[in-house]
Amino acid sequence: MKNYRVLLIGSGGREHALAWKLAQSPQLDKLWTAPGNPGTAVIGKNVPVAATDFEGLKTTVLTQQINLVVVGPEEPLVNGLVDWFAADPALAHIPLIGPCRRGAQLEGSKDFAKQFMQRHQIPTARHQTVTHDTLADGDAFLDTLPAPYVLKADGLAAGKGVLIIDSRDEAKQQLRHILQGLFGAAGDKVVIEEFLQGTEVSVFALTDGEHYKLLPEAKDYKRVGNHDTGPNTGGMGAVSPVPFVTPDFREKVEQQIIRPTIRGLQQEGIDYRGFLFFGLMNVAGQPYVIEYNVRMGDPETEAVMPRLSTDLLDLFDGIARRTLHEKTCDIIPDTAVTVVCVSGGYPGTYAKNYPINILPDMPDSLLFHAGTAIREGKLVTAGGRVLSLTALAPNIAAAREKAYAALTAIQFKNSHHRTDIGLDIAPAAEPRHAMSAPPEE
Repeated sequence: MKNYRVLLIGSGGREHALAWKLAQSPQLDKLWTAPGNPGTAVIGKNVPVAATDFEGLKTTVLTQQINLVVVGPEEPLVNGLVDWFAADPALAHIPLIGPCRRGAQLEGSKDFAKQFMQRHQIPTARHQTVTHDTLADGDAFLDTLPAPYVLKADGLAAGKGVLIIDSRDEAKQQLRHILQGLFGAAGDKVVIEEFLQGTEVSVFALTDGEHYKLLPEAKDYKRVGNHDTGPNTGGMGAVSPVPFVTPDFREKVEQQIIRPTIRGLQQEGIDYRGFLFFGLMNVAGQPYVIEYNVRMGDPETEAVMPRLSTDLLDLFDGIARRTLHEKTCDIIPDTAVTVVCVSGGYPGTYAKNYPINILPDMPDSLLFHAGTAIREGKLVTAGGRVLSLTALAPNIAAAREKAYAALTAIQFKNSHHRTDIGLDIAPAAEPRHAMSAPPEE
């Protein structure tokens, strides 16, 4: 058994949940989080280094004798952190959980991802990529599509680069606005997509570049208001497992999407080691890829990690050593419901630095920090998504009841949360037996 000195990069609820899970491992020697939050500070040690400060991360790794780096957010991966480590003789021997720059283009460029799916016959919506020079082609493609119309900025846009528009004329107008800078440089290219009617689900895998292990799937809720109303956010809650992800559906996802993706990465010479996040649409029982992400989702991580009974650090060890096929990935049958408490006004303008009061008699649940900070010794709000609360129970209805009961213990000015997380799929929820991920290819 190897003792790992781990640097976890990031500062949100996802990173707190990963830190919480890593801290359970007997293989963990010590954990640092850069820059972390008040939640990760309780588990390990925070270091005041931004996720995109490569030189600062290098100094931390060398000073603290780090021997494993786990990358939480997408930006450092898209910016080439893994390649940067590999090119530095002092860092090249240290494994990172995260793909190289080319692999990270699956998330960093919608156009790259679509072309990759085309090359490897992975099911996705009809689409066309448009630039200033091909605007007329974009208009012509929109004319072939029924409403609604999906426009996606090619690059990273902090989760805000997707528009779904009912009017064709408005879609053409917004296409021009994106190309003119609505989402900054991320919109220099725009992917127009056919709208897929169905239900979304997030499927997660860990891969060492050859083998993979399936993690629990989750359904997240992006709109700020109940019944999926209001603007899109980074995520207002999540549920895991998802009732319609039956063994048959899961097998389709593996055969048609996960295995072809990993094979395709190998064939293109892309060394991909880390998380693969498949944003899928279930269209009449058939899975289609809406998007790839190259890290875990947030707040899905807060629902997925509590259901993982396997040692997460041992899975990372399998990635580092390329022995993931020798590891087990066991999942508990309980349902996890995660509800996010946000600052009033989010995802628009909101105030910060409101004191947070957490009552000591909070019912049995897990509390993950996201947009919080310590000011003058007190916990205060510091972001749009402030705290995530996760409850486990035998089914969705019971987990919802526990989660919302626990939420009453969290108090801060202008707090807002959705009251319907999991309600849309609760009637179909059934208790499940414990399972292991099916054999990987």
